[in-house]
Parts: sequence; C-alpha cells; structure tokens
Amino acid sequence: MCKRHAAGYLYAITDGPYYVVGEKMRSNVKEAKYSDGVDLFLEVQYIDVNTCEPIPSVAVDIWNCNATGVYSGISTIGNYAEGGYNSTYLRGIQLTDADGVASFETIFPGHYSGRAVHTHLLAHTNAKVMPNGTISVWNAPVSQIGQLFWPDDLRAEVEETYPYNTNTVALTTNDEDMWSVLQADASYDPFPQYVYLGDSIEDGLFAWIQIGINGSADYTEDEYYGVAAYIDAEGGHSTGYSVGGGGNGTGPGGNGTFPSGFPSGSLSSAPPASTSA
Repeated sequence: MCKRHAAGYLYAITDGPYYVVGEKMRSNVKEAKYSDGVDLFLEVQYIDVNTCEPIPSVAVDIWNCNATGVYSGISTIGNYAEGGYNSTYLRGIQLTDADGVASFETIFPGHYSGRAVHTHLLAHTNAKVMPNGTISVWNAPVSQIGQLFWPDDLRAEVEETYPYNTNTVALTTNDEDMWSVLQADASYDPFPQYVYLGDSIEDGLFAWIQIGINGSADYTEDEYYGVAAYIDAEGGHSTGYSVGGGGNGTGPGGNGTFPSGFPSGSLSSAPPASTSA
C-alpha cells in the first residue's frame, strides 16, 4: 500500500442502477434545466497504490441526482427524468491530467428515498480517445467504482435553500445508508474535504479528494458493476440492467461490453455547444 500519499484505497462499491455510458466529455456538467442548486467545484486525484504516482489519462465519469432527487439519463420506476434516456444533466466524463486530477463543476446532490446524499464516480483506464475528441470506455478496464458522501450537517445547510427545500421525500442519514458504511473503513474516507466559496452556502463549495486505486485492476466483472443505459448518435437507450430493483441485469451491454451491433467508438460524447448552466 502506498504510504507516500494520503490516498485512501478504493476498489469497487456499487455504481447503482443509473450508470450511463457515452456521456459528454466536459468538466461543467450543469445544463440550463434541472441543474439549479448549490454550485460544487470538485477535484478528484487518482493515485496508483502500487507506484505511489498520479495516474494520468484515467477516464472519470461523474453523475448525481439533481436538487430534488432525480437522475438524468434514466426513465424507470422511482426515477422518471424529463427527457428520459436522452437527458444528460449533471453527467459527464473527463480524462485526468498529468497530476492525475479530474475537475468537475456540478451541484451539491439532492436526496431520494432510501439513500444518503452522494456523488457517483467511476474510472476506466486505457479508455480510447477517438479522432473526433470523444472518449470511448466500452471494454476498457474498470479501475474504480465509488460514491462520495457528504457530512449530514453540510447536507442540512444545503437543504434549507431552494430548490432543495421543495423535496418532501424522507431523508436518509449517512449512518442509515448501507453503502456509506461499506465504503468507510480504516483505509478510505469517502468524505471529500471542502471549503465555502463565500459567506453563504449559496455562494458554492470547492471540494477535493485523493483516491488510491490499483491501476492494473479491472472490476468489469464485479457483481455491482453494470451499465444501465448508453448514448449513441441516435440518442439514449436502456440496456435493461438494474441494481436493487427493476430489470434483471441481463440486457445488452449491462456488463459493460458492447451491446449487440453497437459499433466501436461511435459513442456520442462530444462536447456540447455550451456547457454553461
């Protein structure tokens, strides 16, 4: 285990039922609709626990629900996103830089039934950068599956603001959440460090975390890894995969391999015309 850096070792915790492949390559994942909330500027650094060195060119997916607890890219029981499988708000993918850092501009996530507030991260090594500037992760090794959690007192402060305060779904604390318990141990703390960007929580937050991974590992066959949907030139499509309800996990592409007939490198993940909120 690497001792030179303060990285915690994180291998594979569920990506949940809402992971979508083919998201836009962008650092600002907010969009004009359904992205209102407290701004969150997040930096994630990946360290190889075998070499103690930063890992460049890791393809890092980020996604979380919006302020009222709804994920984009999915239309299923308990989560009916406006735009369904074609919606992309609060989702994106970036390559880590020479220092192993991926930077994102998103919002502090809201909450939904049965889960504490969290932000999803999923990392692929050896992802392909296509000639059109998109990132293809199909069949690339999955080196990390994880969720970041946020302190309950910070969550409470955020949820006093609009539109979080319109969410009437019962809250789940970190202590009550099954996945936060599994992630937090002596070697890994899933809570990022953070600072306020102004006098008020409404001015936003800057947060950062360092994650140690085995750069040669591949968790594609992990029982909790699966692709719920994918985006191509024709829009979004369900694979039929689900964790924790709905579907049976046997749909095409549910295990992270190409759906039948899906051409390599044809994911529609080019930067949008505008990534401003």
